[in-house]
Parts: sequence; structure tokens; C-alpha cells
Amino acid sequence: MAHLPARRRLALALPIGIALTASFGFVPNAVAAPADSPAATASSAPAAPSLAYVVNTRSTDARTLTSVRKAISAAGGSIVETYGRIGVIVVHSDNPDFGKQIRAHRGVASAGATRTAPLTPAGTTDEGAVQKLSKADAKSLAKKAASGQEPLEADQWDLRAMGADKAAKINPGSRRVTVGVIDTGVDDLHPDLAPNFSASQSASCVGGKADTSPGAWRPANADQYHGTHVAGEIAAARNGVGVAGVAPGVKVAGIKVADPVSELFYPESVVCAFVFAADHGVEVTNNSYYVDPWLYNCMDDPDQRAIVDAVNRAQSYATKKGTLNLASAGNSNDDLDSHALVDASSPDDSTTPVTRTVDPHKCFDVPTQLPGVVTVSATGVNKSKSYYSSYGNGVIDIAAPGGDKYQIPDTPSKDGRILSTLPGGQYGYLQGTSMASPHAAGVAALLKSTHPWASPAQLQTLMKAQANEQACPSSYDGDGDGVVDATCKGGKQRNGFYGYGIVDALKAVK
Repeated sequence: MAHLPARRRLALALPIGIALTASFGFVPNAVAAPADSPAATASSAPAAPSLAYVVNTRSTDARTLTSVRKAISAAGGSIVETYGRIGVIVVHSDNPDFGKQIRAHRGVASAGATRTAPLTPAGTTDEGAVQKLSKADAKSLAKKAASGQEPLEADQWDLRAMGADKAAKINPGSRRVTVGVIDTGVDDLHPDLAPNFSASQSASCVGGKADTSPGAWRPANADQYHGTHVAGEIAAARNGVGVAGVAPGVKVAGIKVADPVSELFYPESVVCAFVFAADHGVEVTNNSYYVDPWLYNCMDDPDQRAIVDAVNRAQSYATKKGTLNLASAGNSNDDLDSHALVDASSPDDSTTPVTRTVDPHKCFDVPTQLPGVVTVSATGVNKSKSYYSSYGNGVIDIAAPGGDKYQIPDTPSKDGRILSTLPGGQYGYLQGTSMASPHAAGVAALLKSTHPWASPAQLQTLMKAQANEQACPSSYDGDGDGVVDATCKGGKQRNGFYGYGIVDALKAVK
């Protein structure tokens, strides 16, 4: 997966016709001494690394849960958290055979390691460079703002492309609607986010257990800007400061899942996030990432199968409790409806990823390829698929502005990327399907504001119905190098580049 600034962890959508509840499992309501050293004895051998696991039970009844918990202890596991309502238990163990042993228990449907690196990983991963807006450029932009615009809105071509500027005058969104940003954390002290931030619906889920202490949801440092940028795209307030969000009247919550050291989005953290969002009344979640360490989780691998099972149970639980989940489609320009994709980045928590060919119909990008999750591709100012955006007929649900450096807007900066909030009261430009998904999440929040009793399924139907249809191009050369970069399949009403169309904020409030 290309490491663009947007969605370092990207997503896809599940092809229609795959029965996930059947195939994914139960979904309920020190340094070693040299070998010739006297110290090199069995007792002084280096301990096995401690790994994290998800254990998914066959049932959520008390007897099964109790039995599995006892088996976990007997196999050398330490329980971090039990999500009994969905039958998922987060475990740490340094027993190298823990997975194999616990899978043999009759009460276990699936179980596996959620990483290949020890629990204390070293190093960081690159989320891509962000271009921060200088004070001089900010002042220049502010002078060009039209009457009624936010100071930096003249550079927000994306809002105008989807009618969000006009929609805000009709209905900026309800304070009763909250969008949860499951990401690297959100800087709630940012002046454009503070007015709409919901601390009571925010937490850190890093490690698989919710921490609601004050500020736990904030990014570990200013370099972890991704979640704050996403939050601003959704709900930056129209308060005479900086930029505006698609739904500037709704509330936004931060649910941090990115490991503060590795910056990876491990499965147990994401499970926690979906359950937390559901249990705290979050109506919409945005997921601009893929679950690490595997870009695609293949069902013939017991560890990867367990990851799919656990996260699917969590997002399904959230959906059943009234939460609509949206996810980005990916920045690899991959055809997700093909039968062979090359994954050269997994596992990404290892210094030696293995190149493998996978079938995206059997190996799933999580969470976006899960049932019920809205998969969003990216477009630029010309309403053409962004050069990096992954696609796929029957995979993409909708499209939304994500930015494209090759599609130049008629704005003061002439920058085709997306301008939004950054930690520390700053602003900057990013592009990616990470930016497309929150634009769609903002529209979902407007639809929920207009139709407060709509279920997640009804909201998804409304989103598809109000989207502006966009036909496949006769030929596609996204980067303008004279080479065809992708082939769009499908008709105008639904195709692999744009799904059912590009979201329209104005239609959402009429």
C-alpha cells in the first residue's frame, strides 16, 4: 500500500455476494549467551517474545466464556480485555504455541496473533509528508475569503465541489449527531475543533482496552496529524477561524487506535474502538486506515482469519446498535475486483515483509472490506478518480473529494489537495482516500441530522441515492504520463471508479 499522507492504512469494500457471517465465524447480538558459554542453559535461554492475540468464542453465553478464559490461562495467556457481548477476548502471551493450543478448545471459533513483532516494537512508520500552511499564506488566503466564508475557505475547493458550503446555510448538522474518528488521535484543543468536540464519546483504545482519562484521545505528538486532519474535514466549526468542515454543526469524537511508537493500527485496538463507539452513542464512524500488520487478511491463515473474525464482530455489533461505518478504499490504484493483487508490504510490523499474490475475493482488507461498511474512493477537483485511488466494480460504494495533485483547482494556492486542521492549531494539505472517506462521513452526518430515525442501512441507501452519478471515462490516465493507469468497469449508475456516484452535501439536507 502506497504510504500517501492520507490513509496510511487504507481500505476496500466487500464484493457483493460473500456471506461473511458464514465464512468469518460466529457473529452474535534479555541478550542470549553464546552457545559455548556456561550460561547457555535451558533456563537462561531468551524468552519468547510476548505477542497479542484475539480469541473468538463460539458463543457468548457465560459458560463458554468462562471455559475459554480458563483455557487461555492454562495455555499461558494473560487476558487484557473481554468483549463478552461479541465473544472476543484480547490476550497477551509469550507461549509460542498459544495460538495452536487455544484453537484446539471446543469453545473457540478462531484465534490468532494480531502481530508478528513483540509487544514493544521499535521504530516508526512513515505516514507521508504533510504540507503545513505558513502564517504568510494563511494571511494571504484570509484576504481572499468571500463574505460569509471562513478565513481559509477560499482554498477549500472540496466543499464547493460537493455543495457543502451551500448546505451549511440550510442545515449545518445536528448537535445530536456525533462522528467518531477512529484514527491516530484528535487534537480537541484546536480552535476549529474545540467547539464541536465530544470528550464524553472519546477515548484511547490503543492496546485493546478503552482509556477515557482526559486527553487520552489526543495524538502522541504533532507528527501524528492524520486523525486531526480527518476530524477537521468532517466537522471544523464555522466560527470565523480557519477552515470549515462538511458538517460544521455536528459533534466529532476522537477514538485513538494508532500505537504511539509504531503508529500501527492493530486489530485489538480497532475492536475496542468499534465497541466503544457503539456503546457511547456514536452515529457515524470514519475509518481511514487498514488493520495492521496485514494489508490483506487471508482466510486460509489461522492468524489472519481470527483478525477478520474479531474486527467483523465488532463492526457488526456497532452497526446493529445504530452506527454507520465508512472506510477509505486505498491509495494503491489497485483493482479490488481483480483476482490477483501483489501485496509487498505485509507484515508491516516486520523489517522483512514478504511479497505475496492474493485474491481480494478471499483475502480481505479490514475493516473496509467487511459487510455493511461503506467503501469510499477518491476524486479530484475535476471529479475524476484520483490517480492513487483504488477502485473495483461492485467494491466501491461511493466517491468523494480526496484531492489530486494532478487536478489543479482555480483557488488561490492552486493546490489540488485537501486543506484541513493539524495539531497545535495549525492547518495543512493532504491527499488520499483518507480524505475522501471523511467527506462522505460528513455527508452521512448531514443525512442523519435530516433523517434522525434512519438506520445504518437506510443511511447507506440514502447516501447512494443522493450521490451524483459519474460515468466511466473512455480512457484513464490519472498522472498524465500517456499510459492507461486503470480500467473502469460498469455503467453510469454504478461502476468501479465511483460506485453509485460522488456524494452531494446539498442534496443531503434538502
